[in-house]
Amino acid sequence: MLISDAFAQAAESGDTGSGLMGLLPLFGIFLIFYFLLIRPQAKRAKEHKQLIEDLQKNDEVITNGGILGVLTNVSESYVIVEIAPNIEVTILKTSVQTLLPKGTLKSIEPPKSGKRKTTAKNTANQEDKKTQEADDASDDNDDDAKSNAKN
Repeated sequence: MLISDAFAQAAESGDTGSGLMGLLPLFGIFLIFYFLLIRPQAKRAKEHKQLIEDLQKNDEVITNGGILGVLTNVSESYVIVEIAPNIEVTILKTSVQTLLPKGTLKSIEPPKSGKRKTTAKNTANQEDKKTQEADDASDDNDDDAKSNAKN
């Protein structure tokens, strides 16, 4: 036979510290996860719970969906948010993400001017009209060509 049999060596009876030294990296990884992931997440959850409990009427908030508004009514599980004049939305209290300082919404409102902004919908309508006019013109040319061919 070319390869000899391998036999496991018996551990020495006086070496009990090697078992604990083998678990030390595992404890280190757990501590890293605790301080970098678990503890900050628990802290954020606690702060959010406190924010939800302290919501009051006329608070300015941002929802998880990115909607900014003013609270007009606060109940146990729901809040009513006014997102524009006379437009209110009922949402869950837990979907409130951030409480804004008073007056923030007034400071970010765009100035009202007489100019009308071009939106994507208006631009698409203008392009559709141009395409329709071009199609009508090509149809007229085709009709003219057919009538000239008959004569």
